[in-house]
Amino acid sequence: MTAGSGAQTAGRPTRLPRSARRKQLLTAAQEVFVAQGYHSAAMDDIAERAGVSKPVLYQHFPGKLELYLALLDTHCDAIVANVRRAMEGTNDNRERVDGAVRAYFDFVDHESEAFRLVFESDLRNDPAVRERVERVEKGCIAAITDTIMADTGVSQARAELLASGLVGAAETAAQFWLAGGRQVPKAEAEALVASLNWRGIASFPLHGESA
Repeated sequence: MTAGSGAQTAGRPTRLPRSARRKQLLTAAQEVFVAQGYHSAAMDDIAERAGVSKPVLYQHFPGKLELYLALLDTHCDAIVANVRRAMEGTNDNRERVDGAVRAYFDFVDHESEAFRLVFESDLRNDPAVRERVERVEKGCIAAITDTIMADTGVSQARAELLASGLVGAAETAAQFWLAGGRQVPKAEAEALVASLNWRGIASFPLHGESA
């Protein structure tokens, strides 16, 4: 079933609200980009997958790059929001570490196509694409940095370095887990990586506590 299935009546495209049509087109584009790669994908392929005409596609996105960047924006914002939610959802720092790691594993597990778009793109040398990938890392690091600074009182530079280590470990481990065929059960994989991170970050005392 294509992304456009059910969007036609008596051979004519059904009029959808603009937001719904945009979501439909993004879904179709993601399927085509993941299957073919950015360079091999064509707007014709995406329109056909969505079950719309090319003029309809161009009404929403002026070109293939703009469509690709819109996809990246959607997924990049989601990762950062999930990590920030993990930081702000509890005052328990062990749970915060668990949540940050889980955000990455959930993303690669439930959104593996999106993960490949963001982190395994064949267009990563393009400045606009590279900026978005870097924005994910910076956004997640910033969310964790704020928490580390508030809880430990270390300087921003030191907190950023610690946060980058946590983000890097979570991202790399989640990517390795996906590429390896999920050989370790997801919950166990998350716990292993979270424990590794926690043993390091827990060595920094909270405000008012001695080392």
